[in-house]
Amino acid sequence: MKFSAAQLRRGMGWWPPFLGAGIKVRSFADDFRDVVVEMKLGRLNRNAVGTHFGGSLYAMTDPFFAIMLMHNLGEQYLVWDKAGAIEYVSPGRGTVHAHFHLPERRIAEIRQEAEKGGKVFPEFHVSIKDDADAIVARIHKTLYVRLKPRYRSEP
Repeated sequence: MKFSAAQLRRGMGWWPPFLGAGIKVRSFADDFRDVVVEMKLGRLNRNAVGTHFGGSLYAMTDPFFAIMLMHNLGEQYLVWDKAGAIEYVSPGRGTVHAHFHLPERRIAEIRQEAEKGGKVFPEFHVSIKDDADAIVARIHKTLYVRLKPRYRSEP
């Protein structure tokens, strides 16, 4: 079942990993190419030293590039997470946010490479920032993209 960006934004507010950590999807563009997510520091996402728990920081970024790319490529493509990494830069206090953007040019490049029939491993980066726009963490994501078997050309 396909969801609109607005339905997905609302539904993610009730998704247990986001609900428990206080992660909010503030905006989700209708074209699935721009997303803003935020998380306030609270008692359920605080670590032993009183800053944002690293797992919650990563969770707030985890699904978005895959969801955005899946929607923009269409149902002919498999899109999965392959790898992810987080680099902690400074302690997260207060409200933190991440802004995801997927340019049309990048979508076209991935589609063109995947249409050759092989596996494609596009990489994406996003920074988590605080209200002063200081970087709290950098996220690196690698996705797996491939045409579904029924859409691949026979060799």
